[in-house]
Amino acid sequence: MKYESIAIAGPTASGKTQKAVAIAAAFNGEVISADSRQVYTGMDLGTGKDLEEYGKVPYHLIDVAPAGSKYNLHMYLRDFRRAYADVMSRGHLPVVCGGSGMYLENALGGMILPEVPENTELRAALEGKTLEELTEMLSRMKTLHNVTDVDTCKRAIRAIEIQQYYIQHPDEARSAAKEGATPLRTLIIALDIPREARRHKISSRLERRIQNGMLDEVRRLLDSGIPADDLIYYGLEYKFLTLHLTGHLTYDEMLHGLETAIHQFAKRQMTWLRGMERRGFILHWLPYDMPDADFIEAVRRLYEA
Repeated sequence: MKYESIAIAGPTASGKTQKAVAIAAAFNGEVISADSRQVYTGMDLGTGKDLEEYGKVPYHLIDVAPAGSKYNLHMYLRDFRRAYADVMSRGHLPVVCGGSGMYLENALGGMILPEVPENTELRAALEGKTLEELTEMLSRMKTLHNVTDVDTCKRAIRAIEIQQYYIQHPDEARSAAKEGATPLRTLIIALDIPREARRHKISSRLERRIQNGMLDEVRRLLDSGIPADDLIYYGLEYKFLTLHLTGHLTYDEMLHGLETAIHQFAKRQMTWLRGMERRGFILHWLPYDMPDADFIEAVRRLYEA
């Protein structure tokens, strides 16, 4: 198989951006982000955009949605296909950089989600049902891999609406299923970082971001008129810092709770990557702290093999 793109994957704080930029610079490439929160403008420190690391390397799918909005997988896959085709059309190499497992796997797997219109009759019939009832309905229609489908009644109703549409439009449903998708020819590099090193880097990075003004960033977002609940929806940094700034957590409670949550998130990211291997993706694991020159050479050997 001749590869047409490279992906750099790994848990948070493993140095994905630096490695992706190094690969893009060496391979005449452009970086396409696969991060579910870096799409939002004004959310920089909390999402770890690290834009200064890109230098002259072009990047895509960063700052493409306003803070406070609800960007989703369907939007991402649509925008990813456009960015990927754009990079390829100019003879450059797409370098996908991701820590959001669902975005990364579905993009590399070639998943295409159809536009599903609102079903006003179905919505009216489901109005008033509890979240537990909606979750039970949805579980009878699909396997619930993604718990965010049922974190609110509104999202659960939308998920049911989509599944109902798939039942009525089987051809489009096949394009949204793994069996009907054509995976991209991507060399996937995963950064291997020991647990203790990962924990140390997460803790030191959090301290650095706090010192660099992450609280001020969240305060500016709140002052701009974005409701606290919308920032809390984004989770992790924006959840805990918002709860602190709105008086629901002390500073120490915020810091301890956030650090614990990020460690748990990194563990889930590793679990997702191992799951991708079980689901048929081939991941090539390289040390996170490999010098850039050695890393580039190792990737080149894999890419040209």
